[in-house]
Amino acid sequence: MHDLTSGSIARNLLRTTAFMLVGMVFQTLYFLVDLYFVGQLGKSAVAAVSLSGNLMFLVLALTQMLGVGTTALIAHATGRKDRDDARLIFNQSQVLSLAVGLVFFVVMMALRGRFARGQSADPETARLAGEYLTWFIPSLAGQFLMVATGSALRGIGDFKPGMVIQSGTVVVNVVLAPALMFGWVSGRPLGVAGTAIASFVAVMAGVLALVVYVVRKRGYLQFARREWRPRLAMWARMLKIGLPAGAEFALMGVYMFVVYAITRRFGAEAQAGFGIGLRVIQAGFMPVVALGFAVGPVAGQNFGARLPDRVRATFRIGVLMATVAMVVLFVICRVAPEALIKVFNKDPGVLAVGGEYLRLVAWNFIPSGIVFVSSSMFQALGNTIPPLVSSFLRTTALVIPAYLMSFADGFALHWIWYLSVGCVAFHALLNVLLLQREYGRKLTFAAAPAAPLAAAE
Repeated sequence: MHDLTSGSIARNLLRTTAFMLVGMVFQTLYFLVDLYFVGQLGKSAVAAVSLSGNLMFLVLALTQMLGVGTTALIAHATGRKDRDDARLIFNQSQVLSLAVGLVFFVVMMALRGRFARGQSADPETARLAGEYLTWFIPSLAGQFLMVATGSALRGIGDFKPGMVIQSGTVVVNVVLAPALMFGWVSGRPLGVAGTAIASFVAVMAGVLALVVYVVRKRGYLQFARREWRPRLAMWARMLKIGLPAGAEFALMGVYMFVVYAITRRFGAEAQAGFGIGLRVIQAGFMPVVALGFAVGPVAGQNFGARLPDRVRATFRIGVLMATVAMVVLFVICRVAPEALIKVFNKDPGVLAVGGEYLRLVAWNFIPSGIVFVSSSMFQALGNTIPPLVSSFLRTTALVIPAYLMSFADGFALHWIWYLSVGCVAFHALLNVLLLQREYGRKLTFAAAPAAPLAAAE
């Protein structure tokens, strides 16, 4: 367990962010290497794998639903130095994650064919997407236990094992994906299914490694069979925080679903260009995502320890760090967007759509950084309803007009990108205003201990 309630806040954020970022860099490297090799199979293969990313948003929503509540409650218990409550939350999160993961696996395996046909621009893309999902869905199901364990470790400030294990799984994935895809060893190329099989093997290895770490560590968190009996009151505590956070990701999935549906009329080139551009942005956002994962436990432990000044300082420092990272990404995407797309596919249609997408949505980057940090602060304070409201308003203001515009004469995809710029700026502003309101409700402790901030900032 690492105490995040003392010492420099900036140093705590940088240290925890660095651990998360290393793992995410490896994860991003896998995504980019995977996309590079899939690109050698043609634009239909790229489109098939890209549309499967929509399903990943659903999994992110569900795992956020489970992981955010776990991290927040364990961080609060750690701040109070209540080890028994932290252990109980950890074990209940494992049971709940296993149950949700099994339901997801059964339902999505039954619906995978319909999903592929409904999202694809042509039969070939649908066929390849179906092959990919056959193995990709089991790998996504395995993410539930991995995220539950990793979230618990983040709550106690133990970021290193998650980073090391995640990095190891990515190495396994990067090695296996092209070998299976092109049949380098077996002589039987598996195409897009090969990269999904590699993901499945890597995820299972990661789950096993995390379980072994917790068992052998015998530290602040432990598996306790006596605490595996479902406790609905505990599940309600976790879901009260996690459900709204998961719904935020689900709203992002709605946006993705609508955009992919709109791009169908523009063909596989448009779907591939948008898919590659989205992967590039996901890669560029890794520092801010890692920072968000760090802000939650740091602010959460200080909230549990009743240190309001340190909670506020965590947000200020986090926004500054996020802005610096987003400025760098903004410059890159404005100066050379087509060059980033060309790494993965050189089709002129793909370059045109992807390059335009990166160039325009770059204006979203700084507001998006503020959204990430502020959402993590709500998670730390144990109230994720306000960011859900702002996300719902943003998605509504984006999806409905985008759908209506798609029927207009002369409609072009860049109309959606321009609309998104205004919606994300509105989202960031509303989140900040709601967070200030939350400070007034949650940070007025009856007898809050003084905390020196000279070293903290």
